[in-house]
Amino acid sequence: MSELVLINVSGQSKDGITSSLLNILAVHGVPMLDIGQAMIHDTIVLTLLIRLSGQTGAAPVLKDLLFEANHQGLQVHFTPFSQARYGRWLGGEAHPRHIVTLLGRSVTAQQVARISRVITENALHIEDIVRLSGRGSLYTRQEGTGRACVELALRGQALDPDAMKTAFVALAEDLGVDISFQEDTFYRRNRRLVVFDMDSTLIQQEVIDELAREAGVGAEVSRITEAGMRGEQDFKQGLRQRMALLEGLPEAVLGEVAERLTLTEGAARLLRTLRTLGYKTAVISGGFACFGRHLQRSLPLDYVYANEPEIRDGRLTGRLIGEIIDGEKKAQLMCTIAKREGIELEQVIAVGDGANDLPMLKLAGLGIAFHAKPVVQKSARQAISTIGLDGILYLMGMKDTDNPH
Repeated sequence: MSELVLINVSGQSKDGITSSLLNILAVHGVPMLDIGQAMIHDTIVLTLLIRLSGQTGAAPVLKDLLFEANHQGLQVHFTPFSQARYGRWLGGEAHPRHIVTLLGRSVTAQQVARISRVITENALHIEDIVRLSGRGSLYTRQEGTGRACVELALRGQALDPDAMKTAFVALAEDLGVDISFQEDTFYRRNRRLVVFDMDSTLIQQEVIDELAREAGVGAEVSRITEAGMRGEQDFKQGLRQRMALLEGLPEAVLGEVAERLTLTEGAARLLRTLRTLGYKTAVISGGFACFGRHLQRSLPLDYVYANEPEIRDGRLTGRLIGEIIDGEKKAQLMCTIAKREGIELEQVIAVGDGANDLPMLKLAGLGIAFHAKPVVQKSARQAISTIGLDGILYLMGMKDTDNPH
């Protein structure tokens, strides 16, 4: 008759602890059914599930483990583990896995506690908690800087997934953080293409508003821009109205505005990391292609698609050349790039802030509303509103310690 024993070891970390304890199991020929180990600062926590048979017996191996743990200055606890409980544990392997990611300028115990309560109320179980962000300083950061992230791995089937997501949205607003809830699938760890909107996403400006200020029609154009981004006006109609107001603007102004574009926080770091890891990147914008090409000269962008303003005799005519890139066209172009690169849509990340980004956000495997308008945040599956664009790396499961940039 076999006996299952759960062994918990904890204490100050030293070199060789894991090796010495597992070697005792090996010498006694004891099967190891499960193992887990974590480090928090200089404290080690090691958990083993072993099976003891009538031939090996419990006393010799447990005695040796206890002796070695005491020798290493460790605490050790032995807990009987019933076969019925083991059977339930095995059955749990078939349950769906989910990932909750908490992002913000800082992470507090209150935030994690309230998120954990929502998880428990929805009959899900926390299997693992990992800090993805770098170690925090003892000194207070300047307000509005820094980034922090904790990832919780869950197991089980939520009682009401939609209600759970709604609870997370309300909680995120109340706590001033971002909370992502994703199914932990094969594709989550194998994204290959990231598609960005440009204005107010990859860069901080709305370029057409910058041009409008130069033309002396800033207020009128900004009003139309805002209405379109909120989904209150047809994008094509609004763009034609804005372009008409720019008629006569000198072509040279385009270059002047391009030189003062500023990247969104975290954009350069994100793109460098994606390039290092072999990701394809694209800008698909309802703005102007000349600004996308300007960014492409300094950023690792593989594709740029945007609208082409018509220019005659060195001035804008107030019209566009070719088909307007609206929301539906954005989604279509994203699919075209993915097909050309041999990438499944589930492997695509799309990022945007306006209503015209929603079609591609909904179609991509991971659609992220970035510092977006309320209608976009409500409709997108994921949102980042508290930190920079490189927060996307956390939603991909990457740690700061893994990132060379």
